Amino acid sequence: MPLRRRPLVLLAAFALIGAVTACTSEMAEPVGRPATQLPAPTAQTDTPPPRDRLKLTVENGRESPGTVVTGVGDAVYNYAPAVMLENGKVRTWWCSQMGIAPPNGDDILYSEGPAVGGPFTTAYPVFSGSGGSFDAMHTCDPSLVKIGDTYYMYYTGASRDDHANGSSAGVATSKDGLNWTRANGGQAILGSSGDIIRENVYGTGQQSAIYLDGWVYLLFTDTTGYAGAANGAGQYVLRSRDPLFTKDIETLSPQGFKPVRQTNEARTRSVVEAFSADWMWISAASAFAIAHSTADGTTITFWNKEFTRHPYDPVVIPGVWKEGPGLLRTPEGHAPVHAGGPCDKVAIDVLRATSMHESGAPTNIRHFGIDALGLNGCATPEEAEVLDGFAVPSPERTADVVVDGKVVRFERGSAAAKYARGVIGWRPKIVDSFQVAARVPAAAPALVGPDGLAGLLVDDKLVVIGSLEVAESNSSEVTVVTREQWDRYERLLG
Repeated sequence: MPLRRRPLVLLAAFALIGAVTACTSEMAEPVGRPATQLPAPTAQTDTPPPRDRLKLTVENGRESPGTVVTGVGDAVYNYAPAVMLENGKVRTWWCSQMGIAPPNGDDILYSEGPAVGGPFTTAYPVFSGSGGSFDAMHTCDPSLVKIGDTYYMYYTGASRDDHANGSSAGVATSKDGLNWTRANGGQAILGSSGDIIRENVYGTGQQSAIYLDGWVYLLFTDTTGYAGAANGAGQYVLRSRDPLFTKDIETLSPQGFKPVRQTNEARTRSVVEAFSADWMWISAASAFAIAHSTADGTTITFWNKEFTRHPYDPVVIPGVWKEGPGLLRTPEGHAPVHAGGPCDKVAIDVLRATSMHESGAPTNIRHFGIDALGLNGCATPEEAEVLDGFAVPSPERTADVVVDGKVVRFERGSAAAKYARGVIGWRPKIVDSFQVAARVPAAAPALVGPDGLAGLLVDDKLVVIGSLEVAESNSSEVTVVTREQWDRYERLLG
């Protein structure tokens, strides 16, 4: 079927092209090496020095040899993906069109796979125009966060092809990410400010959401925003404790966040000159990372939590692109914890359209990625939460596993490695401030309960372990016990 319309992306993104913005030997295969670390705070008033334009090292560049995400049948364009890592699976939603999903206009398609490079399942539509309201014809630019057991999808809607600054953002909810219900009575939650009417009449949309500390942060395009460039390029930030943005709304201004009564008040500050950006929160470094297209590929611009400084200089994921990227993120919109060095490394992986279909729309979504090294992260207890489950060298020539902000100290490093989710070969300074909650000697007795649960017996208390491989590595004698016997032991670390 021939292409039915010019997709939403063309009015906004094409104006950007050509513009550039600114330890023990027993422990199994430890990975990661520290950059210069920030000192761990020694008291509540001991604040670590701020990260300010640190230079990151880029390594492990990667890209797929070909297209990894595409529509089928008459879905001739594919772009603007949202990419979620959930329960070991990569899920992606993106903008396309399929004749089987009325009305004629942009649809949001879905596919999933075992890794960001695929292979992905056959795509199918999960969300389309409403036939009425602000999104009567087009739904596009999905961005998702999961709050509790509910997915929130923020999307761009338009009622017709002739935008006239008419693009707006809406939100839909789901329990599975596949079956969606329009929220806010089916009305838009975000429209254009109308600060300046420019030649680019796209309007407002291309939003990206993050859930952080009880707030939904929304990054978005508004071609009528006061702080935008002459071509309308600009990225604005709103946040609210209400996922529907009906109350408790704050806008990012030159003076920081300030309360506003509605979402379309004047846009006085842009955080990056771009269209179709995506972003994520890096917990280990308390930093936002904004991915946006520039001449060399996808540039990553970093901001601290207050948007008062750039903690790192930008880095670039090189390669061809034809439309904005979708970052691989957790369900909350955070960066996945790096298994090779959670305090010092972040993996930055994107899916992005790489070519133009003969219809003039972007398509052929491919995977590109890099690792950025030198975060100097885990400087505060909040940042160090990314260490949960990792084994690190101990000062007593043993091995420590971080669990819920405490330490389980194993005499045997091999047992610690089996107990842990990963092993790093250096000890972040902040771990020295963590309480040693349990010391596990070699050959500590192991118990197996009636449901197959296993634990190591330490001072007549149980350290629950996920596998009997831990007991085997610890040379522990295993005893099968009844439920009554299992239940009478107090658990260490809950």
